[in-house]
Amino acid sequence: MERQILRASYVSILGNGILSVAKLVAGFISGSFAVVSDGIDSASDVAVSAVMAVTAKIMGRKPNDRYVYGYAKAESIATKILSMVIFFVGAQMFISAIRQFFSDEPRMMPEIIAVYVTVFSIVCKLLLSLYQTWMGKKTGSSMLTANGINMRNDVIISLSVLAGLFFTFVLGMPIFDSITALLVSCFIIRSAIGIFMDSNVELMDGVKDVSVYQKIFEAIERVEGVSNPHRVRSRSIGGKYMITLDVEADGGITLSQAHSLASKVEQNIRENIPEVYDIVVHVEPIGTSPEDVFGVKESDSKFKRVS
Repeated sequence: MERQILRASYVSILGNGILSVAKLVAGFISGSFAVVSDGIDSASDVAVSAVMAVTAKIMGRKPNDRYVYGYAKAESIATKILSMVIFFVGAQMFISAIRQFFSDEPRMMPEIIAVYVTVFSIVCKLLLSLYQTWMGKKTGSSMLTANGINMRNDVIISLSVLAGLFFTFVLGMPIFDSITALLVSCFIIRSAIGIFMDSNVELMDGVKDVSVYQKIFEAIERVEGVSNPHRVRSRSIGGKYMITLDVEADGGITLSQAHSLASKVEQNIRENIPEVYDIVVHVEPIGTSPEDVFGVKESDSKFKRVS
């Protein structure tokens, strides 16, 4: 997984680096503030990808007595940092766009090179977005998935820049270039907030897809001799699930039999949910389970099987 994330990060650094230089140069030559803003956004993507590469190295470290679960959650921390970087870039662009919009300086019509570079950016960003999203799904990396979303947003940003340039040239009104830059900055800020909120789930020991609990209950049902799964808890570690649960069994069975039942439960869950970090199964005598204070149980309304 570390190598795949590193490879995806290097591809992103190279691609965004080329696009950033091309858009910044073209933006300054053509006099298009919207293209310059788009170039700054691509430059921030280079920084984002560099953080991803460093994070992948950290995630590859082995567990130790301080971090017994390993370093996989470094990905969530990095995702949080990336969202803040993206927000900062968007906020800076927003302030610059406002100043440009209300500036008394005469506005010049951009050169046609701005259109060519923007079209080139759209194609390249789309390819980068598809690659990052695909790698994110393949590795289960929330960081790569977030970067893929960020790239997809960049495609929309470039499309809006292209639309702004179109109206600028057709209507002969350079003001549209400033308006486009303002809209682009708002979109970047919105994207940053979305990534920030999404990264909270793993840091708060939650799961993004609660259907994982139904898969756990279905796996337990296939094990004869256990019942009443309760206090089921799942949290994410580096895109994988850490699952803890209690089940009930006949209190007269031997310790070896109880261990065998727990092993079957674990095996079935792993078959149902491939992305598992670890599973802890606690077997209790029937009727002795304490009152649930956390976790979920199958009797919860949203997990009841519809017959």
